[in-house]
Amino acid sequence: MKIAIASGKGGTGKTTVAVNLYYFLSKELYNKVKLVDCDVEEPNDMLFFHNTELDEKQDVFTPVPEIDTAKCTFCKKCSDWCEFNAISIVKALKFAEVNKDLCHSCGACSVACEFDAITEHTHALGSISNYNPGFGAGIIEGRLEIGSSMQTSLIKELKKSFNNNEDLLLFDAPPGTSCPVVETVSDADYIILVSEPTPFGLYDLQLTVDLIQELNIPFGVVVNKAGLGNNDIFDYLQQQQIELIATIPYSKNYASSYSKGELIEDISDEFTGYYQNIVKKVIRLI
Repeated sequence: MKIAIASGKGGTGKTTVAVNLYYFLSKELYNKVKLVDCDVEEPNDMLFFHNTELDEKQDVFTPVPEIDTAKCTFCKKCSDWCEFNAISIVKALKFAEVNKDLCHSCGACSVACEFDAITEHTHALGSISNYNPGFGAGIIEGRLEIGSSMQTSLIKELKKSFNNNEDLLLFDAPPGTSCPVVETVSDADYIILVSEPTPFGLYDLQLTVDLIQELNIPFGVVVNKAGLGNNDIFDYLQQQQIELIATIPYSKNYASSYSKGELIEDISDEFTGYYQNIVKKVIRLI
Protein backbone atom coordinates (compact mmCIF):
# COMPACT_ATOMS: atom_id res chain seq x y z
CA MET A 1 0.00 0.00 0.00
CA LYS A 2 1.38 3.38 -1.03
CA ILE A 3 -0.01 6.56 0.46
CA ALA A 4 1.25 9.99 -0.60
CA ILE A 5 0.92 13.07 1.58
CA ALA A 6 0.78 16.16 -0.63
CA SER A 7 -0.24 19.82 -0.61
CA GLY A 8 -0.85 22.49 -3.21
CA LYS A 9 1.40 24.98 -1.43
CA GLY A 10 4.16 25.06 1.13
CA GLY A 11 3.46 25.76 4.78
CA THR A 12 0.14 23.94 5.10
CA GLY A 13 1.52 21.29 7.47
CA LYS A 14 2.17 18.47 5.01
CA THR A 15 5.40 17.41 6.71
CA THR A 16 3.72 17.69 10.11
CA VAL A 17 1.06 15.22 9.01
CA ALA A 18 3.60 12.92 7.29
CA VAL A 19 5.94 12.50 10.27
CA ASN A 20 3.09 12.14 12.74
CA LEU A 21 1.42 9.52 10.57
CA TYR A 22 4.67 7.58 10.41
CA TYR A 23 5.00 7.81 14.20
CA PHE A 24 1.45 6.68 15.02
CA LEU A 25 1.13 4.11 12.22
CA SER A 26 4.41 2.52 13.32
CA LYS A 27 2.81 1.92 16.71
CA GLU A 28 -0.13 0.16 15.07
CA LEU A 29 1.76 -1.76 12.37
CA TYR A 30 5.12 -2.20 14.16
CA ASN A 31 7.95 -2.55 11.61
CA LYS A 32 5.78 -2.45 8.52
CA VAL A 33 5.72 1.30 7.79
CA LYS A 34 8.38 3.18 5.83
CA LEU A 35 8.53 6.96 5.39
CA VAL A 36 10.03 8.27 2.13
CA ASP A 37 10.93 11.97 1.99
CA CYS A 38 10.45 12.86 -1.69
CA ASP A 39 10.84 16.61 -1.16
CA VAL A 40 14.39 16.27 -2.47
CA GLU A 41 15.04 20.01 -2.82
CA GLU A 42 14.47 20.59 0.88
CA PRO A 43 14.05 17.30 2.76
CA ASN A 44 13.24 17.99 6.40
CA ASP A 45 11.45 14.91 7.77
CA MET A 46 14.61 13.89 9.61
CA LEU A 47 14.65 17.15 11.59
CA PHE A 48 11.95 15.68 13.81
CA PHE A 49 13.62 12.34 14.59
CA HIS A 50 16.44 12.83 17.06
CA ASN A 51 19.20 10.32 17.88
CA THR A 52 18.52 8.58 14.59
CA GLU A 53 21.19 6.34 13.07
CA LEU A 54 22.29 6.66 9.46
CA ASP A 55 22.28 3.11 8.10
CA GLU A 56 23.41 3.81 4.56
CA LYS A 57 24.07 6.68 2.19
CA GLN A 58 24.66 6.38 -1.52
CA ASP A 59 25.50 9.02 -4.08
CA VAL A 60 23.35 9.09 -7.19
CA PHE A 61 24.72 9.93 -10.61
CA THR A 62 23.11 10.49 -13.98
CA PRO A 63 24.62 10.25 -17.48
CA VAL A 64 25.13 13.63 -19.15
CA PRO A 65 26.38 13.94 -22.75
CA GLU A 66 29.48 15.83 -23.80
CA ILE A 67 30.16 16.97 -27.35
CA ASP A 68 33.54 16.47 -28.98
CA THR A 69 33.90 19.56 -31.18
CA ALA A 70 36.69 17.85 -33.14
CA LYS A 71 34.15 15.33 -34.45
CA CYS A 72 31.07 17.55 -34.44
CA THR A 73 29.86 18.99 -37.76
CA PHE A 74 27.57 21.47 -35.97
CA CYS A 75 24.58 20.20 -37.94
CA LYS A 76 22.28 20.93 -34.96
CA LYS A 77 20.45 17.64 -35.26
CA CYS A 78 21.17 16.81 -31.60
CA SER A 79 19.89 20.25 -30.60
CA ASP A 80 16.72 19.77 -32.64
CA TRP A 81 16.08 16.42 -30.99
CA CYS A 82 16.56 17.79 -27.47
CA GLU A 83 13.13 18.44 -25.91
CA PHE A 84 14.66 20.41 -23.03
CA ASN A 85 16.74 22.98 -24.96
CA ALA A 86 19.86 21.76 -23.16
CA ILE A 87 22.17 21.89 -26.21
CA SER A 88 23.59 25.07 -27.70
CA ILE A 89 25.17 24.97 -31.17
CA VAL A 90 26.79 27.97 -32.91
CA LYS A 91 28.23 26.78 -36.20
CA ALA A 92 30.03 30.02 -37.04
CA LEU A 93 31.96 29.85 -33.77
CA LYS A 94 32.34 26.05 -33.86
CA PHE A 95 30.68 26.04 -30.45
CA ALA A 96 28.74 23.07 -29.07
CA GLU A 97 27.83 22.63 -25.43
CA VAL A 98 25.38 20.74 -23.19
CA ASN A 99 23.84 22.55 -20.24
CA LYS A 100 24.04 19.98 -17.44
CA ASP A 101 21.34 21.74 -15.42
CA LEU A 102 18.80 21.39 -18.24
CA CYS A 103 19.76 17.92 -19.48
CA HIS A 104 17.31 15.14 -18.53
CA SER A 105 19.63 12.28 -19.57
CA CYS A 106 17.11 10.98 -22.08
CA GLY A 107 19.78 9.92 -24.60
CA ALA A 108 18.03 11.42 -27.63
CA CYS A 109 21.07 13.45 -28.68
CA SER A 110 23.28 10.36 -28.70
CA VAL A 111 20.83 8.64 -31.02
CA ALA A 112 20.55 11.72 -33.22
CA CYS A 113 24.30 12.20 -33.73
CA GLU A 114 25.60 10.38 -36.82
CA PHE A 115 29.22 11.37 -36.32
CA ASP A 116 30.04 9.74 -32.97
CA ALA A 117 30.65 13.18 -31.48
CA ILE A 118 28.63 12.62 -28.31
CA THR A 119 29.73 10.57 -25.32
CA GLU A 120 28.06 10.25 -21.92
CA HIS A 121 29.76 10.99 -18.60
CA THR A 122 28.44 10.67 -15.07
CA HIS A 123 27.20 13.79 -13.31
CA ALA A 124 26.26 14.06 -9.62
CA LEU A 125 22.50 14.13 -9.12
CA GLY A 126 22.22 13.91 -5.33
CA SER A 127 22.16 11.30 -2.59
CA ILE A 128 19.83 8.78 -0.99
CA SER A 129 20.08 8.09 2.74
CA ASN A 130 18.50 5.35 4.87
CA TYR A 131 17.83 6.12 8.53
CA ASN A 132 16.74 3.99 11.46
CA PRO A 133 14.75 6.04 14.01
CA GLY A 134 14.28 3.03 16.28
CA PHE A 135 10.72 2.25 15.21
CA GLY A 136 8.90 1.49 11.99
CA ALA A 137 10.67 0.17 8.89
CA GLY A 138 12.88 3.23 8.61
CA ILE A 139 13.06 6.54 6.79
CA ILE A 140 14.53 7.17 3.35
CA GLU A 141 15.57 10.64 2.28
CA GLY A 142 16.50 11.97 -1.14
CA ARG A 143 18.70 15.08 -1.24
CA LEU A 144 19.25 16.89 -4.53
CA GLU A 145 22.65 18.28 -5.46
CA ILE A 146 22.71 22.03 -4.80
CA GLY A 147 21.97 23.95 -8.00
CA SER A 148 20.46 20.98 -9.83
CA SER A 149 16.95 21.20 -11.29
CA MET A 150 16.57 17.45 -11.78
CA GLN A 151 14.17 16.80 -8.89
CA THR A 152 12.08 14.34 -10.88
CA SER A 153 15.11 12.25 -11.87
CA LEU A 154 16.23 11.91 -8.26
CA ILE A 155 12.71 11.04 -7.08
CA LYS A 156 12.63 8.26 -9.69
CA GLU A 157 15.93 6.88 -8.36
CA LEU A 158 14.69 7.29 -4.79
CA LYS A 159 11.62 5.18 -5.47
CA LYS A 160 13.80 2.50 -7.09
CA SER A 161 16.15 2.32 -4.09
CA PHE A 162 13.97 0.18 -1.83
CA ASN A 163 11.81 -2.88 -2.18
CA ASN A 164 8.06 -2.64 -1.90
CA ASN A 165 7.67 -5.45 0.63
CA GLU A 166 6.64 -3.12 3.45
CA ASP A 167 2.92 -3.19 4.21
CA LEU A 168 2.72 0.59 4.04
CA LEU A 169 4.85 3.19 2.26
CA LEU A 170 4.31 6.87 3.10
CA PHE A 171 5.52 9.31 0.43
CA ASP A 172 6.06 12.86 1.69
CA ALA A 173 5.65 14.75 -1.59
CA PRO A 174 7.10 18.13 -2.54
CA PRO A 175 4.62 21.04 -2.33
CA GLY A 176 2.85 22.32 -5.43
CA THR A 177 1.55 20.64 -8.58
CA SER A 178 4.67 20.42 -10.77
CA CYS A 179 6.48 17.40 -12.26
CA PRO A 180 8.20 16.28 -8.98
CA VAL A 181 4.76 16.03 -7.34
CA VAL A 182 3.34 14.02 -10.23
CA GLU A 183 6.31 11.64 -10.11
CA THR A 184 5.84 11.16 -6.35
CA VAL A 185 2.09 10.51 -6.34
CA SER A 186 1.65 8.81 -9.73
CA ASP A 187 1.69 5.23 -8.39
CA ALA A 188 0.07 5.95 -5.01
CA ASP A 189 -2.99 3.95 -3.96
CA TYR A 190 -4.36 6.90 -1.99
CA ILE A 191 -3.41 10.55 -1.51
CA ILE A 192 -3.87 12.62 1.63
CA LEU A 193 -4.03 16.30 0.70
CA VAL A 194 -3.13 18.74 3.46
CA SER A 195 -4.54 22.25 3.19
CA GLU A 196 -5.29 25.30 5.31
CA PRO A 197 -8.51 27.37 5.58
CA THR A 198 -7.17 30.48 3.84
CA PRO A 199 -7.85 31.92 0.36
CA PHE A 200 -4.36 30.83 -0.76
CA GLY A 201 -4.88 27.38 0.75
CA LEU A 202 -8.20 26.91 -1.05
CA TYR A 203 -6.88 28.15 -4.40
CA ASP A 204 -3.89 25.80 -4.36
CA LEU A 205 -6.05 22.93 -3.08
CA GLN A 206 -8.31 23.34 -6.10
CA LEU A 207 -5.30 23.11 -8.42
CA THR A 208 -4.11 19.95 -6.68
CA VAL A 209 -7.56 18.38 -6.76
CA ASP A 210 -7.73 18.98 -10.53
CA LEU A 211 -4.35 17.27 -10.90
CA ILE A 212 -5.26 14.23 -8.82
CA GLN A 213 -8.61 13.80 -10.54
CA GLU A 214 -6.70 13.82 -13.83
CA LEU A 215 -4.50 11.03 -12.43
CA ASN A 216 -7.63 9.19 -11.25
CA ILE A 217 -6.27 8.40 -7.78
CA PRO A 218 -8.55 8.25 -4.69
CA PHE A 219 -7.90 11.03 -2.19
CA GLY A 220 -9.14 12.86 0.87
CA VAL A 221 -8.31 16.15 2.58
CA VAL A 222 -6.92 17.06 5.98
CA VAL A 223 -7.62 20.69 6.90
CA ASN A 224 -4.78 21.84 9.14
CA LYS A 225 -4.56 25.05 11.19
CA ALA A 226 -8.35 25.26 11.34
CA GLY A 227 -9.67 28.42 12.96
CA LEU A 228 -7.13 30.75 11.36
CA GLY A 229 -9.08 31.70 8.24
CA ASN A 230 -12.63 31.16 7.03
CA ASN A 231 -14.99 28.31 6.15
CA ASP A 232 -14.72 28.56 2.35
CA ILE A 233 -12.57 25.44 2.13
CA PHE A 234 -15.20 23.38 3.97
CA ASP A 235 -17.93 24.69 1.62
CA TYR A 236 -15.75 23.69 -1.35
CA LEU A 237 -15.20 20.16 -0.03
CA GLN A 238 -18.92 19.74 0.56
CA GLN A 239 -19.89 21.09 -2.86
CA GLN A 240 -17.36 18.84 -4.62
CA GLN A 241 -18.23 15.84 -2.41
CA ILE A 242 -14.59 15.46 -1.39
CA GLU A 243 -13.87 13.43 1.73
CA LEU A 244 -12.78 15.45 4.76
CA ILE A 245 -10.48 13.04 6.59
CA ALA A 246 -9.75 15.26 9.60
CA THR A 247 -9.71 18.83 10.86
CA ILE A 248 -6.71 19.85 12.97
CA PRO A 249 -7.03 23.20 14.79
CA TYR A 250 -4.29 25.78 14.91
CA SER A 251 -2.22 25.67 18.09
CA LYS A 252 0.49 28.18 18.94
CA ASN A 253 2.13 25.69 21.32
CA TYR A 254 2.20 22.99 18.65
CA ALA A 255 3.64 25.45 16.12
CA SER A 256 6.33 26.30 18.67
CA SER A 257 7.21 22.61 19.05
CA TYR A 258 7.46 22.34 15.26
CA SER A 259 9.84 25.29 15.03
CA LYS A 260 12.12 23.62 17.60
CA GLY A 261 12.04 20.23 15.89
CA GLU A 262 10.21 18.74 18.89
CA LEU A 263 7.13 17.64 16.98
CA ILE A 264 7.28 13.96 17.92
CA GLU A 265 8.41 14.47 21.53
CA ASP A 266 5.69 16.98 22.43
CA ILE A 267 2.32 15.66 21.26
CA SER A 268 -0.60 16.54 23.53
CA ASP A 269 -3.48 14.14 24.11
CA GLU A 270 -5.67 16.44 22.03
CA PHE A 271 -3.44 16.24 18.96
CA THR A 272 -2.86 12.54 19.51
CA GLY A 273 -6.60 12.10 19.08
CA TYR A 274 -6.63 13.98 15.77
CA TYR A 275 -3.87 11.85 14.31
CA GLN A 276 -5.34 8.62 15.62
CA ASN A 277 -8.49 9.40 13.63
CA ILE A 278 -6.37 9.73 10.48
CA VAL A 279 -4.58 6.48 11.37
CA LYS A 280 -7.95 4.70 11.59
CA LYS A 281 -8.77 5.91 8.08
CA VAL A 282 -5.42 4.67 6.73
CA ILE A 283 -5.77 1.25 8.39
CA ARG A 284 -9.23 0.86 6.86
CA LEU A 285 -7.66 1.46 3.44
CA ILE A 286 -5.14 -1.31 4.02
